[in-house]
Amino acid sequence: MNIELVHKTDYRELLDVWEASVRATHDFLAEDDLQQLKPLILEQYFDAVDLRCAKDGNGEILGFCGVHENTIEMLFIAPEARGKGVGCLLATYAIKVQGATRVDVNEQNAQAVGFYQHIGFSIKGRSAVDGQGKSYPLLHMTL
Repeated sequence: MNIELVHKTDYRELLDVWEASVRATHDFLAEDDLQQLKPLILEQYFDAVDLRCAKDGNGEILGFCGVHENTIEMLFIAPEARGKGVGCLLATYAIKVQGATRVDVNEQNAQAVGFYQHIGFSIKGRSAVDGQGKSYPLLHMTL
């Protein structure tokens, strides 16, 4: 598995990974909200972060991570690659190379909260709504 810089030509594949990952882990997210997020992810959010992806030996993207101002803004793993160290690899890269020390996690995503706690993050605060003002509470975590 290799960590690589993401190029705009990878964005469609990243969006597919994002959607599959969200559908596998964010069962609390309404379908309308997911559909509203897709164009924002593709047209705005990918460009707003320092994006890296993990690829297998065949060049297939297994997951990706985006960091902005020392915050992991996105970390999504293809469902078939979950539990195989991809998330740990990307998070470790984000921390050691990209300087990440913070992350916001959906409170309802217990697996993600547990993952970040396992790698050394702790909860430092909470917001009742997400970045779009929707009723999806966020936990603010730091190393």
